[in-house]
Amino acid sequence: MTIIFTIVLVFPVISLFSKAMINQDGTFAGFGNYIEYFTTPALSVSIKNTMVVSIATALISSGLGFLYAYGLTKTNIKGKNFFRYAAMIPLFLPTVAHGLSLVYLFGKQGVVTMFGFDIGLYGSTGIIMSEIIYTFPQSFLMFYIALKYADGRLYEMADTLGCSNFTKLVKITLPSVKYTVINSLFVCFVLAFTDFGAPKVLGGNYNVLATDIYKQVTGLFNMNMGAVVGSLMLIPAILSFAVDRITDGKNGDFISSKSTEFKIKKSTKRDICFYVICGAVTLSFLIMIMVLFMGAFTEYYPYRMGFTVDNFRFNASTGGIQSFINSVLMSFLSAVAGTAFVLVYAYMIERSKSNRYIKMIGKLFSSIPMALPGMVIGLGFIFFFNNANNPLNFIYGTVTILVLANILHFYAVPFVTATSAMKKLDREYENVGDSMKIPQIKIFSKVVVPLSLPAILEIFLFYFMNSMVTVSAVVFLYSANFKIASIAITHMEEAGDIAQAAAMSILILVINVFARGLYEFAVYKIRVKEISMKKVSEKSTKRNIRKIDVESVNTI
Repeated sequence: MTIIFTIVLVFPVISLFSKAMINQDGTFAGFGNYIEYFTTPALSVSIKNTMVVSIATALISSGLGFLYAYGLTKTNIKGKNFFRYAAMIPLFLPTVAHGLSLVYLFGKQGVVTMFGFDIGLYGSTGIIMSEIIYTFPQSFLMFYIALKYADGRLYEMADTLGCSNFTKLVKITLPSVKYTVINSLFVCFVLAFTDFGAPKVLGGNYNVLATDIYKQVTGLFNMNMGAVVGSLMLIPAILSFAVDRITDGKNGDFISSKSTEFKIKKSTKRDICFYVICGAVTLSFLIMIMVLFMGAFTEYYPYRMGFTVDNFRFNASTGGIQSFINSVLMSFLSAVAGTAFVLVYAYMIERSKSNRYIKMIGKLFSSIPMALPGMVIGLGFIFFFNNANNPLNFIYGTVTILVLANILHFYAVPFVTATSAMKKLDREYENVGDSMKIPQIKIFSKVVVPLSLPAILEIFLFYFMNSMVTVSAVVFLYSANFKIASIAITHMEEAGDIAQAAAMSILILVINVFARGLYEFAVYKIRVKEISMKKVSEKSTKRNIRKIDVESVNTI
């Protein structure tokens, strides 16, 4: 499995840097391509634009994420479950769809623009707005977990000392999430830095690195310069990875075995304030979905507003309904293969008796994908697999290479989930199996898998949903014979078929919501079964105790 990881991870990255070091005619260029890029004003300005967009996104998204999470953990507002699920809405759609929603709202013929409010959507403004929508759920989840498990004793002491609410915020709350703030800023920065969907729809003449790569590779067929830009995109991702490693585990410094639950005090003014904040964010996301439905079921916005379903009869030239079917197939295969690989590899690393050096290499490889942007993976796969001398060349242009790209792109989070599940299991299972000469594969299939079922379902859903909405990882790898829905949306937008793009976005939303519903139902059933088994076990224990008591009385 480590050899497979080496082929899929290491070799493509090496191929990317090798391509950046040679000229188009095949001669060695060294850093000549990098010098050419930085000395070309039209290209180098993209770095400045990308930095502006990424920094603005990181600051605003992290601020909103903190306020939203604070409202759900430190106030008495009602409907917290509703607000928590609403915060996840952007995850159900590709970033291209976020851009489409903003076009319907703030474009030249947008709903808001028609009332005289023109915000100048195309350019940095539109990209930043779309990236905030994209990165908000990640920031919110980080702060939600950090704030939810705060130690209530600190706040009780502060109340005893007569500290104001502002003092408690500055002296207790913010210090307790300082590492989360750092992580959120870097994660949002990197996500905005490497995203392709939003700049593609809303960028206009405002170039960023992601669109530069796309133009160099698909427009000018300059693979070498595309490799140069791709390698530059690795810099912030590697920095973010380093920060994550440094701050890993430090968020728990304020939580101990003696910690108490935080007790929320009554404050009408505070609750009203956070009702407004959480309500405004939620309403924004709901409006985003509503305008997509409006566009999908309208004849020709804004000129013919009659109801129609013709927009769901997609043009074959942009992929047709087959692109949606292909996406579901690709996502399902990515989820099945990715879950199986992650689970087995995590089990081998955490619980097998393999060589410890191989385990160390496996852990290292499993953390690297976190630092690889999707477009870098796509470019690396092109340079490595689309090589006539490569015996694996036959997978290029097939669904297999798309599945491999998805597995690698989204690998880090499922691996952490799987290893956490493995560490919770008792080590005695393997020891008992060894003493009874039971094969390890049987212990894995009969004990580990059933006990890890909630984590397995979570990994499966993560892979499926992200594979449905990804653009950057597969934008260079799909073939004309196997188009997928997220890419089809970009082609529809390019061709001016905005209504069909909205319709395809709705289909992706529906299938992801359906998948999430199945996951919630399955987890609910598992919990009900666990509770019933626990009750049966307790009743059996009580009967045994009564039986022992009766036997003891009879003996006396």
